[in-house]
Amino acid sequence: MKNILTVTLMKQYENHLLQEEKSVSTQKQYRREILRFLAFVSEKKITKELVIQYKKELMDQYQPVSVNTKLAAVNGFLSFAGYGEYRVKQLKIQRKPYCSSDRELTKAEYTRLLQSAKNQGQDKLWTILQTICGMGIRISELPFITAQAVRDGEAAVQLKGKNRVILMGKKLRRILKKYMDRQGISRGPLFVTKNGKPMDRSNIWKMMKKLCHSARVNPQKVFPHNLRHLFARTFYKTNKDIVKLADVLGHSNINTTRIYIISTGKEHQRCMDAMGLVI
Repeated sequence: MKNILTVTLMKQYENHLLQEEKSVSTQKQYRREILRFLAFVSEKKITKELVIQYKKELMDQYQPVSVNTKLAAVNGFLSFAGYGEYRVKQLKIQRKPYCSSDRELTKAEYTRLLQSAKNQGQDKLWTILQTICGMGIRISELPFITAQAVRDGEAAVQLKGKNRVILMGKKLRRILKKYMDRQGISRGPLFVTKNGKPMDRSNIWKMMKKLCHSARVNPQKVFPHNLRHLFARTFYKTNKDIVKLADVLGHSNINTTRIYIISTGKEHQRCMDAMGLVI
């Protein structure tokens, strides 16, 4: 194998990601980042110093979290290509004890999004929003919300070699049954495109963004995964059981769950003031 990375080799890596059952969004992201890396490398000989130089350029242009995401794609590609010794370390990031309030979707904002969808006659979107937020599911799990799942009151999800069962609340189940009646759905996934394919993150993201203006919600807060975060925070406030929440969200590592329940800076400040240690 020549000591030069090529687009052809990248295509082989894409097939490898497919065999590893990586999500479509992950495959697209890796392709984008590897193409960026190949453009930087050009016809140069691959060395550790060259990869470190690329890392430094990323650090000059992007936030640490974004840098690590891009490096994960590059490192994976280097290992696949037989250049594992040229992998570089990701940046160490200390987790903030609070999240930015301009990224956290509140329950009131979520309610306004629902009302806007209803006012605009977006029946499918109105139902999708409540399904994602009411069950706390990932967008990749939406195709498993089928007519049979609604009848059973639970959805059996099989993704990336993992199986899990997600329960439906009674109110959501009633909503989904009525939606099935309105749409004449008796089998298969409830939410599909005009071509009959399951709706993905891109489809739903675009539909959600169109609600922002009428709902008076910052577009930066409006994306499918933020509904899952709202579910997690609300569940934790109600139950105060992070272990149970990890099970419900399908997390194998409880540290992942912690990210979902981080409060905003304002809430953090209120807690500090309530301690009464500053007179």
